Amino acid sequence: MDKVVQSAVEAVADIPDGATLAVGGFGLCGIPSVLIHALLESGVTDLEVVSNNCGVDDWGLGLLLQAGRIRRIIASYVGENKEFARQYLAGELEVELTPQGTLAERLRAGGSGIAAFYTRTGVGTLVASGGLPWRYADDGSVLVSSPPKPVETFAVRGVEHEFVRETAITADYALVRATAGDRLGNLVFHASARNFNPLCAAAGAVTIAEVETLAPVGSLDPDAIHLPGIFVDRVVALSPDEAADKRIERRTVS
Repeated sequence: MDKVVQSAVEAVADIPDGATLAVGGFGLCGIPSVLIHALLESGVTDLEVVSNNCGVDDWGLGLLLQAGRIRRIIASYVGENKEFARQYLAGELEVELTPQGTLAERLRAGGSGIAAFYTRTGVGTLVASGGLPWRYADDGSVLVSSPPKPVETFAVRGVEHEFVRETAITADYALVRATAGDRLGNLVFHASARNFNPLCAAAGAVTIAEVETLAPVGSLDPDAIHLPGIFVDRVVALSPDEAADKRIERRTVS
């Protein structure tokens, strides 16, 4: 099945207000920036986003945030985005902060049909006992806080440890970026762009991939494919300019 659509605008046209999006990338590495721009232009709003972070103030998901299009985000890192921090502290944005490895595993579980899993990460903290501020009120008080999670004891190599139960994440749509892909949706990611892109792609009910290089079917080495096309519904081939337009989150050299 040929999954290529003619433009990013066409690819995101059916994403409705209130949708949940799993968005790939790590910092500004491997983010689906062209699809994000198309989503911004579409006017869609009231979004719940699942992503490692929320871009920076003028790039990536930060553009949707600045426009007031994101209602809630599940993320690991606020980092360089001052608008993210401002909206969160002002009570304009609901934020579920999640340990990074746990977030990755929640997405992987969602894509694998696993409802929940246990991890030692977060045991003995507010991650497990609840009370993390998800949304603030206008006066700075906590309006919505995280609920407590079940904690159980398991023996590992003969030693008992406590584990907290985490639930899987699935999304209505997933937006990802690959260095190469074919018309069947088979994707190859470059280096650290593999951190979250494959996980987000598998967790989405409808997955849209922008690819820097559209390869002929059969030309990609099967052993080199990081995500098989069964997980991908739409493919957008980027122009050379779009493929080359990449930002650096924090430049540390002159």
